[in-house]
Amino acid sequence: MDAAAVIGCFRGRSILITGSTGFLGKLLVEKILRVQPDVRKLYLLVRSPDAASAQHRVLTEVVGTELFDVLRSRHGADFNSLIKDKIFPLAGDIVYENCALPISTIEQISKEIDVIVSVAATTSFYERYDVALASNALGVAHVCHLANKCGNLKMLLHVSTAFVAGDQEGLLMEKSFKSGESLRKGYNLDVQAEIKLVENFKSTLRMQSSNDKLEKKKMKELGLKRARHFGWPNVYSLTKALGEMLLGNLGRDLPVVIVRPSIILSTFQDPIPGWIEGTRTIDMLYVAYNDQKLPCFIADHNVISDMIPGDMVINAMMVAMAIHWDQHRAQAIYHVTSGHRNPLNYSITEESLYEYFRANPRVSNSGMIVKNKRVLLFKKYTHFHLYMILRYKIALEMLHVMSVFGGSFSKSYNKLNRGYNFLMLVAKLYAPYVFFKGCFDDTNMRKLWVATTTDKLNEDSMFDCDPACINWSSYLVNTHIPAVMVNSRNAT
Repeated sequence: MDAAAVIGCFRGRSILITGSTGFLGKLLVEKILRVQPDVRKLYLLVRSPDAASAQHRVLTEVVGTELFDVLRSRHGADFNSLIKDKIFPLAGDIVYENCALPISTIEQISKEIDVIVSVAATTSFYERYDVALASNALGVAHVCHLANKCGNLKMLLHVSTAFVAGDQEGLLMEKSFKSGESLRKGYNLDVQAEIKLVENFKSTLRMQSSNDKLEKKKMKELGLKRARHFGWPNVYSLTKALGEMLLGNLGRDLPVVIVRPSIILSTFQDPIPGWIEGTRTIDMLYVAYNDQKLPCFIADHNVISDMIPGDMVINAMMVAMAIHWDQHRAQAIYHVTSGHRNPLNYSITEESLYEYFRANPRVSNSGMIVKNKRVLLFKKYTHFHLYMILRYKIALEMLHVMSVFGGSFSKSYNKLNRGYNFLMLVAKLYAPYVFFKGCFDDTNMRKLWVATTTDKLNEDSMFDCDPACINWSSYLVNTHIPAVMVNSRNAT
């Protein structure tokens, strides 16, 4: 299937996209409008109280970003007309039944929609359990209910994550979850039971205290505890797995395609190299290193760090939509990953970090160059934990005793304690990834690579999703890390 065939699939179609104000959602909206301005309508479900607020969010948070500069330049004075004619914001929220849409709106759009792309999710590894369940699990159920009301639906494409596999080892297949399946043998995962548990837990907390910060902390701890209980490393991967299970049950009569990206990075080249928003997963480590908050960490240089640029994820999604257009059959699942095709190990990631900061050292407020030291790395979590006790915990105990005298002792204690808590939490959340021994099977994904890869330098490359073309060192040093640092500075 060449680029023209992929583009043709979107002509005259109406597509509903959830999560359009997020990173992947914006990339998808921009790409569709750029390659196929003859798309009929793009309905963007936006979390807003009313239509005016939804419209404002789309204009400012989506089409108002620099991501749309290429499209804006191409259409010139006609850009605003294109947006007005093609984009239709819908005020709603996937965490509610019917996605919080009025019945009259559902009746109208259900006759028009050809495709639903379910992107909306909370991606934090350390999210409140109630929030993650509502968005990543129940949100999928609500989108499914909406999809079942669309009589002309050709496809429901759902964006999940390759790390629904948890921290399993070996070759991880592109296969669906069974309802109630847990990664921990002998345990059954019941989403309704988890919802009930959350409700009871929250009710008990509120009877004991009205402290919102305490509730937030306890709900985050509960999410991590339940994830580990069932065999997942964090609340994100657990609730995304639950979402896939609900999709399997509620979407059994729907043409469903599931795309599972690994760790998503900034754009490789399309529409501009290095576009990113927010501090995403591993990017937090780059920022922490620059801020000199990462003196030590855990890593195994031989472990494969599976990452994929955001524009390649979008290309895979669009090609998958074109290939599976109106095919009512079993779920198709794609691992949009790089580890099998073009492995990136942590030694390259680490050296790319040092190479970038050697060439671009931090400058203090006084204009002095601040040299960043190498991070002290531990290959085993137990060794890291022992170091943290010797380096931080003992000093904290001493400062705690001295803090009764107030002044500098109290300030020193608070500063060291913040650093200690940060490092321990980050290590706890990232340990399953830096020691990840699995490899994602890409049998299905290879079909998309074959469909989009060509030896000719022509328009077919606009949907390239083969990570083999990435020189990881060059991309990290010259594109991704600079983008992360600029994004970080803009956010402060």
